[in-house]
Amino acid sequence: MNTNITSTIPVALTIAGSDSGGGAGIQADLRTFAFHCVHGTSAITCVTAQNTLGVMRVDAMPPEAVIAQIQAVVEDISIQAAKTGMLLNKEIIAAVAEQVEALQINNLVVDPVMVSRTGAQLIDDDAVKTLRDALIPLATIVTPNRYEAQILSGLQINTLDDMRAAAHIIHRNLKVKVVLVKGGGMPGNGRGVDIWFDGQKMETLTTKQVDTKNTHGTGCTLSAAIAANLARGNDLLTAVRQAKEYVTNALSYALDIGKGQGPVGHFYALL
Repeated sequence: MNTNITSTIPVALTIAGSDSGGGAGIQADLRTFAFHCVHGTSAITCVTAQNTLGVMRVDAMPPEAVIAQIQAVVEDISIQAAKTGMLLNKEIIAAVAEQVEALQINNLVVDPVMVSRTGAQLIDDDAVKTLRDALIPLATIVTPNRYEAQILSGLQINTLDDMRAAAHIIHRNLKVKVVLVKGGGMPGNGRGVDIWFDGQKMETLTTKQVDTKNTHGTGCTLSAAIAANLARGNDLLTAVRQAKEYVTNALSYALDIGKGQGPVGHFYALL
């Protein structure tokens, strides 16, 4: 007997780069979506040759190819949330911003991949300006790390009070709905403490600290988990809290692979 079974599942879109080592980028995002029982779709912005030791090569996709991927997904499949990661250059950033507006993509999580957790700038100044002026104002939530928040706010960030002040400035100047300043690169007790600000409510979000060198992909994973929880219908603050809990658990089961910094354990429940 033939039985046709149909099911609906939340869908999320990641617009980001490919990590050949599998620890971050598109690969981390899709694993995170899958863990949350969300169907993952993708638009690849660049292809990297990298492993746990570092990045050896980066090749940008043509902006037209990025646009085509986004349109192919959105015009056929109903997505409930989206996130952006590494967009690499001003042309790709501008193209993505145009598509977000034209296709009315909602529940947009922008991980402003500009500076690594160690302070190394990853994109040039023109790309930073385009990200700040064109894409971030379209975001439902932006998730800068300590160094990215410094660039976006113009403040030096060394304390939790600095993080709070930066969140105020970013929210006011960039007109984004919610700012989440991440404390993963903060010293001492500030490490892992995030600051949430929605224009009215300031929340200090804490979790246990996990002592591991294998933290590759934590920023990608957090933003993907926020998007996945939004796709599942959670409100924004709940989505962020659940995403932080997910990342903490994934860090607790981080993968000690390769000769350098391994990735978090996205499917920790199986480990």
